[in-house]
Amino acid sequence: MSDLWEKVRAFEAAREARRAGTYPYFRSFELNDGPEAVLDGRRVLMLGSNNYLGLTTHPKVRAAATEAIGTLGTSMTGSRFVNGTMALHEELEERLAEFYGYEAALVFTTGYQVNLAVCAALLGEGDVALIDRSVHASIYDGIRLALAGGARFVRYRRNSVTSLQRQLDRLQESEAALLIADGVYSAEGEVCDLPALLPPLEARGVRVLVDDAHGLGMLGPGGRGTAHHFGVESRVDLIGGTFSKSLASTGGFLVGRADVLDFVRHHAPSFIFAASGAPSTVAAALAALEVMQEEPWRIERLQENGRYVVEGLRSLGFDLGETSTAIVPVFIRDDARTLHVWQELLEEHGVYTNPFVSPGVQPGRALIRTSYMATHTRDHLDRALDAWTRVGRRHGLI
Repeated sequence: MSDLWEKVRAFEAAREARRAGTYPYFRSFELNDGPEAVLDGRRVLMLGSNNYLGLTTHPKVRAAATEAIGTLGTSMTGSRFVNGTMALHEELEERLAEFYGYEAALVFTTGYQVNLAVCAALLGEGDVALIDRSVHASIYDGIRLALAGGARFVRYRRNSVTSLQRQLDRLQESEAALLIADGVYSAEGEVCDLPALLPPLEARGVRVLVDDAHGLGMLGPGGRGTAHHFGVESRVDLIGGTFSKSLASTGGFLVGRADVLDFVRHHAPSFIFAASGAPSTVAAALAALEVMQEEPWRIERLQENGRYVVEGLRSLGFDLGETSTAIVPVFIRDDARTLHVWQELLEEHGVYTNPFVSPGVQPGRALIRTSYMATHTRDHLDRALDAWTRVGRRHGLI
């Protein structure tokens, strides 16, 4: 028989990158205290985090997590379906539903599980998923589960009403459809154009799920995200998201109609068979949600910092795509050059960023993803712009 480990022996890409000193993944931080971090004993400017509101070190969030451990222990050691639900889960669900203005909320152990659950529970024989080509990997994995249940999926070009309409015209009258789109695209910072996409969906009776993992805390009144940013929340059926970004914890959530969420909780394997969120993570997310509402300056500062960097980089001549958020990509469009730019930013200028190269992005779309926080100071931002100026000139990017 063939040896299963043959594919392991043939995998050279990571080893070659390590030898060349351009391997950017699995870096181990000794400390990450928000806008800065300590990597290999050196303090660096952190432009590669999703800690958008800077709440991971907030005293109230830390205290809530610590108190939850002292009172409830470290784990519920079971799934929500049997012995893993605690009053704290239900309190967070009530707060999220109230925050978004929806009937109900459902809290998951990870944000990844949210998309697995929705696709597996709601999409089956005779159903169709309409997805933007650039959605989160968790949505594609959810689609694979839906395909096993007899559903099918089609893709459309990001924010293209023409492309979407073409796919809608091909649907059969007997098919029920769910559109799944990212609210804010995680690599490029572009916002989903919900006002343009919703009318043709409504005309066809298509249900809508917005994965707003990166929209929460970044857009909308009170940081409620993309749908609220455009004032179309009453026209969006489901909003999913995660606590691992603006809410400084781990876990995920889904908000929508109570009967739909009850169906999901009884039919989604990724919810039924997964251990529930630990008391500390649920308490931290709940406290972060409260702080976000108590300290609205964080959302305003985050947006202000994003605008400052975008204006600065664009004035220098960098290619930033269509970003309009505090996620700011710098398109390099060549994999090897992207890794060299990442390496130089870190080693020569002490600026930590995230390189996106193929197959993670389409060929010709390689980029350096930078993201900003409410707690970045103007000095931090100017330091970043200075580093980009030097590196951009050296590599012929500007």
